[in-house]
Amino acid sequence: MSNFKILSTGLVAIALSLSTGCTPTTPHDQNTSEAPTATTLPVQATESPYPTVSPTASGQNRLSSSDRQFINEAAQDGLAEVQLGQLASQRGAREAVKEFGQRMVQDHTEVNNQLKQLATQKGITLPTSIGSKNQQVKQRLSKLSGAKFDRQYINQMLQDHQKDISAFQTEAQQGQDSDVKAFAAQALPTLQEHLEQARSIVNSGTSTSTPTSTSTPTSTSTPIPTNTP
Repeated sequence: MSNFKILSTGLVAIALSLSTGCTPTTPHDQNTSEAPTATTLPVQATESPYPTVSPTASGQNRLSSSDRQFINEAAQDGLAEVQLGQLASQRGAREAVKEFGQRMVQDHTEVNNQLKQLATQKGITLPTSIGSKNQQVKQRLSKLSGAKFDRQYINQMLQDHQKDISAFQTEAQQGQDSDVKAFAAQALPTLQEHLEQARSIVNSGTSTSTPTSTSTPTSTSTPIPTNTP
C-alpha cells in the first residue's frame, strides 16, 4: 500500500513537471525574432535640407524709381553712343568726325562698363537694346554718308549730349542713392568734353566754308569804285 502511494505521488510530480516544462522554450524564440526590428531606425533627419538660399540678396539694395529710371536710360543712351560712333568712324567724310566717333566708342564703352558694375552691385539687370528712339536715329543715319552724314551726326551728338548732361547733373545733385549719384558726377566731365568737341567740329566746319566765300567778294568789289573819278 505504501508503494502505491509513492508511485502515485511520483506520477503527479511527473505530470506537474511536464505541464510547467512545455512553456519555457517560447520566450527564447520571441527574443531572437524581435531583435532585427530595433536596428531598422536609420538616422536620416540629422541633416535638415535648409541651406542658406539668399541671405543678402532678398531686397538689400532698393533703388527709387527715379534712380532706376536714370540707370536704364543711361544704359540705353550709352549703348547708342557706341553704335553711332561706329557709324561715324565708317561713314564720316571729315577726319574730325571719324575721330570723334572713335572717341565715342572708347569713352562710352568705359562708362558703360562702370554702369554695369554699379548695376551688378545694386542687383539691377540693364537693358541690352538702345531703345526705340535711338534705333530710329541709327536707322536714319545708316542711310546717309559723306557730308550729309557729318552734319546729321554732329547735330545729333549736340542734342544727345545736352540732354545727357542735364540728366546726369540732376542725378548727381538730386539722386537718392549715393552710389548712383557718384557715378553720375564722375561721368559728367567726360560728357561735357564730348559736347565741347562736337561744338568745335561744328564751328570749324562753318568757319572754313564761310570765310572763303565772303573774302573774295570784298576783294573784288573794292577796286571798282576807285577808277570812276
